[in-house]
Amino acid sequence: MNSSSKRIALVTGANKGIGYETARQLGHEGCVVLLGSRDPARGEDAAARMSSEDIDARAVTLDVTDRATLETAARYIQETFGRLDILVNNAGIGAASDGPVSSADLMEVRRVFEANFFGALEVTQSMLSLLKNAPSARIVNVSSGLGSLVRNGDPEWEFAGVQMIGYNGAKAALNMATVLLAKELNEIGIKVNSVAPGFTATDLNGGGPGAQSAAEGARASVAAALLSDDGPTGRFLTQSAEEPW
Repeated sequence: MNSSSKRIALVTGANKGIGYETARQLGHEGCVVLLGSRDPARGEDAAARMSSEDIDARAVTLDVTDRATLETAARYIQETFGRLDILVNNAGIGAASDGPVSSADLMEVRRVFEANFFGALEVTQSMLSLLKNAPSARIVNVSSGLGSLVRNGDPEWEFAGVQMIGYNGAKAALNMATVLLAKELNEIGIKVNSVAPGFTATDLNGGGPGAQSAAEGARASVAAALLSDDGPTGRFLTQSAEEPW
């Protein structure tokens, strides 16, 4: 099967962690995977490791906070493939001085929003014409249970004490973008969903008791990326179920 007949998948933040495993698993499902990475060397290293597993993986320099890299990446995808079948908005950051509403460092809150919400929004807008060229495209926004209003409103939830207005707020905003974009694109068959990977050991959180592996955390993103045409859209999906927002 040549690359033009395979699904083309772009995963942001794909040189490590959940993003790497998402791209790797999509590659094993027969997709051409484009590894979005801020650092070209790390992206090339990740692509080489996947290539050793017979995955068609290609590094793409992409910083979600740098419009020039988004334009260059979109141009490369247009010239090479003419379309994009899958977009996984996975890239994200945290901040040590993020915290409760009353005391969080506002500069850091803005920085987290810039990457975790505005970055995903700009990537989506940059790639939308390519997604519309695909017969049945999928957009996956990697969110978190920390962005769920329902979970945060439950004092018995195990992570109810995590107070990070930057991270939690950006993920909640990303969930709203999912709902609105799903409505906007529903008539042309593009499915848009948020996914919550679950508590996963990553560089962002340092892992800890009960944390799953990055490979396990990637499963929700992969499932949403490969949804059938009768699958849901505008939903908040976890490893095993659809949840309320």
